[in-house]
Amino acid sequence: MRAVIVDCAIYRKGRRTEASGDFSDSLSEARTSGDAFLWIGLHEPTADEFDRVTHEFGLHPLAVEDALKAHQRPKLEVYDDSLFVVLKPVVYDDVADTVTAGEVMVFIGDSFVVTVRHGAGAPLAAVRHRLEHDPDVLAHGPTAVLYAVSDAIVDHYLEVADELHLDLEALEAEVFAPGRADTRGLAARIYAFKREVLEFRRATVPLTLPIERLTGTGVPFVSVEAQPFFRDVGDHLTRANEAVESLDRLVSDILSAHLAQTGVRQNDDMRKISAWAAMAAVPTMIAGVYGMNFDHMPELHTAWGYPAAVALMAALVFGLYRLFKRRDWL
Repeated sequence: MRAVIVDCAIYRKGRRTEASGDFSDSLSEARTSGDAFLWIGLHEPTADEFDRVTHEFGLHPLAVEDALKAHQRPKLEVYDDSLFVVLKPVVYDDVADTVTAGEVMVFIGDSFVVTVRHGAGAPLAAVRHRLEHDPDVLAHGPTAVLYAVSDAIVDHYLEVADELHLDLEALEAEVFAPGRADTRGLAARIYAFKREVLEFRRATVPLTLPIERLTGTGVPFVSVEAQPFFRDVGDHLTRANEAVESLDRLVSDILSAHLAQTGVRQNDDMRKISAWAAMAAVPTMIAGVYGMNFDHMPELHTAWGYPAAVALMAALVFGLYRLFKRRDWL
């Protein structure tokens, strides 16, 4: 069990004190104090490893199942003894230019917070460290932890959106680069970028409703004083959603423009092929007529027959060339 526990501590009036090895004793100590709470951070626990936490804190089995299986949409669930919130942090990989979504589950109850993280991204150690340096905020209890975690994740959405906008600008410049001949694989790259935006959207859009519920009344274990702070998180989330919508719309426009350019280039190629085929067909037809070996063809018995046929073919081909050139087919 110790391998999956990232951190465990009791916070009394915003100040950290180390918790004992027994969860039950630590939770009893926090509840007895009246101004303290226990915060346990876990990373990808198994069912057996999480069973002890479930028993000690009285977590609802449906919430426990979601926390273990992961792959959940952002949501907020209210149970009798706890509040369960699912968040999806996203991580941008500068090397591969990809977006990867993780998951953070937050359980809040009477004098306790349990955070469960899945995936390599969005470690919560930085959030805990920042809160520990601001005891006035941490003194507000479990609500402060939920606010800090959601605020950090949503603020990172904006950073990821900025990175994706830079990638999109580079992709757009490549699509509309003048004189670009080799476009192989470009459509696949655009579609792959659209998949990244879709992954980003799955993290941001469903979170809107849970944040709106946290800004209202009637949510247990969330203090009324925290509502303005969650409204601030909601404002940042709105900006992130607008950025995602903009990215999705722009990448769709770029894909349509690229497909249109490809169609235009194919039409140009077909016109060139048709023009050269027409110029080749004329001498082929004339040569075919004179190659039928009829006896009663006057031109066959004259000295000027052969040069006249060659001159006629050359003249017709030259005329077709001028015509196609004038119409920009060549």
